[in-house]
Amino acid sequence: MSEENITRLHVDGKEIILIGTAHVSKQSAEQVKEVIETERPDSVCIELDEQRYQSIMDGNKWKDMDIFKVIKEKKATLLLMNLAISSFQNRMADQFGVKPGQEMIQGIDSAKETGAELVLADRNIQTTFARIWHQIGFKGKADLMYQITGSIFSKETLTEEEMEKMKSQDMLNAMLKDLTESFPRLKKPLIDERDQYLAQHIKKAPGDKVVAVLGAAHVPGITQEIHKEHNLKKLNERPPKAKWPKVVGWMIPIFIISIIAFTFFSNPEAGLQQTMSWILWNGSFAAIGAAVALGHPLAIVSAFVVAPFSSLNPFISAGLIAGLVQAYFKRPSVRDFENLSKDVHSAKGFWRNNVTRILLIVVLANIGSALGTFVGGADVVRLFFDNL
Repeated sequence: MSEENITRLHVDGKEIILIGTAHVSKQSAEQVKEVIETERPDSVCIELDEQRYQSIMDGNKWKDMDIFKVIKEKKATLLLMNLAISSFQNRMADQFGVKPGQEMIQGIDSAKETGAELVLADRNIQTTFARIWHQIGFKGKADLMYQITGSIFSKETLTEEEMEKMKSQDMLNAMLKDLTESFPRLKKPLIDERDQYLAQHIKKAPGDKVVAVLGAAHVPGITQEIHKEHNLKKLNERPPKAKWPKVVGWMIPIFIISIIAFTFFSNPEAGLQQTMSWILWNGSFAAIGAAVALGHPLAIVSAFVVAPFSSLNPFISAGLIAGLVQAYFKRPSVRDFENLSKDVHSAKGFWRNNVTRILLIVVLANIGSALGTFVGGADVVRLFFDNL
């Protein structure tokens, strides 16, 4: 058995075997099977949480999605980003003829076949996202979204030799260094904290021999952290929601309404001009967003009508209403849900599939409304000073 990508540790009387994998590598899945069958461990730890485990095990989960519920609970953007990120991994997996996460699936299957106890060792993905989002500022959020989006629709391919090189510690350390330089606050919640979380679960796994199936990026950190004690409760805490977005969300409409009301009082004609400017800028940008997503004509109209009012009311959004209208008139079929995992492989597929088109309408109409609020608000202020 090849020892490449395998790290053997002895902690508290246990033998712990870490397998560093590439998430879309066929060789990684084969090595996981070989190691578990040869070592016959008491426990197999995998780099999954309960949510991702259920998503892997339930191949028909998309068919049960209630798209109306997703929109109403304001989860459209999160779902769209999850689909977009998975599209990159799926595309790479297709290139090498292996399912994304095949090494994790192999770990699950081999644990069952050998009678080992399966341990879901990773932190809840939503907690990790929340801590990442809390750590980076506005510019960091924008840069991160740009890089993720660019990588999703990039046509660049990797050779399998390059993929295997990604599993060497020297290459990974260099990648992590680049990541830290680009997003210094991102590495802590994404890598360091999860190293600690994974390490604690691995060393507490039942039995005297434990095999852990991990992305190779985590192996150097876990090798260090596994000799320390970590507070899982603290690592699981979600950061408190910032209060300033709510404050700003109410300050903007109060400011805009106050300016228009004052102008109406002193110069009704100018006040009417301000009102029309606010309606046209907000409505037009939101409608353009819905149109770019190839929305139903009534979804585009609803975005235009709702945006000027939703920009003054943080409880509703133009995208939410436009998305609900789109879902009503273009309700996704069973085939749309069945083809979802395949359609998200390309930008064209995102627009073609009725599920992702609805999500795009929600997101792009909201972005358009936000731009309209900025431009329309600036024009309202301009007209206010012009008529002082």
